[in-house]
This record gives sequence, C-alpha cells and structure tokens, in this order.
Amino acid sequence: MKFNSTAIILSGGKSKRMGVNKSLLKLDGKTIIEHTVELMKSLFCNVILITNRPKEYEFLNIPMFEDIYKEKGPLAGIHSGLLHSTTDNNFVISCDTPLMNSATVKFIANFNTQHPITLCKADGHIQQLVGTYSKLLLPIIETIYENGERHSVYSLLDKVESKIIEIEKMDFYKSDTFLNMNTMNDYYHIKKLRQLH
Repeated sequence: MKFNSTAIILSGGKSKRMGVNKSLLKLDGKTIIEHTVELMKSLFCNVILITNRPKEYEFLNIPMFEDIYKEKGPLAGIHSGLLHSTTDNNFVISCDTPLMNSATVKFIANFNTQHPITLCKADGHIQQLVGTYSKLLLPIIETIYENGERHSVYSLLDKVESKIIEIEKMDFYKSDTFLNMNTMNDYYHIKKLRQLH
C-alpha cells in the first residue's frame, strides 16, 4: 500500500564541489536520481521533481517543475514542490542521499504527529531535506522570501513547531543513511557503503 501523498524530489543544487551533476552519476548501473525516483515511486502515489534544469531529466518521465524563487536555495525547491503538489501531505527528499532506504522513509512518513514538519536528527544535525512538509506551510515560506529574510530551511523551522525524531535510537537505523554526496570522495565512499547497506 502506497502513501496517498506526494514525494517531492529536490535536484536544484549546482554541484559546485562535485564539478559534475552529482544526481547523474551512476551507482549499480543507474543514475543516482533514478535510484531516488524508483524508491519514491515504490512508496508514494505521486512523485514530482523540482529542478531548474528539466531537460537533463526528461528521461525520468515524471512531472517536473522549476523554482519560483530562482537561485534562493533548497527552501525555494520545497516551496515549488508544495505549490505544485496536489496533496496536503508531502515527503521531501534531496537527490543526493543515495543511501536512503524504504524503512527510514516509511518510518518518517508514518510518524504520528500533528506538526506541519517532521524531520530527523542524525549525525549531529537536523536532516532538513528528508522529511514531511505540509502544504499549509506555503504562505509562511512566501512571507520569508517576500520580506527578504534569510532564505534557509532553518528560517522556516524557526517559525514553525516541528517534530524532530531521534532516529538513531531506532533498531532499523543504519549509520550514514542520511549521508549526502557533495564531492567525488563522497561518491567513492558511497559506492563502497552501498555494498554494505
């Protein structure tokens, strides 16, 4: 049974430290973005991609939308995803977390809370680009941009009461699940780790 909500995949970064589009690097014969899309399609009824380079991703054959607020960071990607989503409940995931797994996604998506945002704390950080975001957040995000405030996800978290899960305490949790890939060294490291996950 799939979640009757929308998976919003973010692929808006410029991959400056990588030097190439990291989402198009391959793991096990498929691009990283393909792995993410397949995982989301297996769990959610709706899957959309937020990118400012849609031509690069036409091969995925899923709905794609660009940022409304250009060059304004991942919060702009979340905003566009929520704007174009047709469901109130949404699962946001960045394209550069190739060790993410279905058990973790299901746990977050199933978490029983009334909070408009549900995120996990892992590796000493709040993992802001893997979690649930309500469509009700749209006017709050738009206010952040229109008022010229610092346009980071943390600005949103400061304004909204969020549920932060200590996921590392869960039996199913695997270290490095939230590891995001920013450099070629990360890529090689992840290729090794995927053999273990």
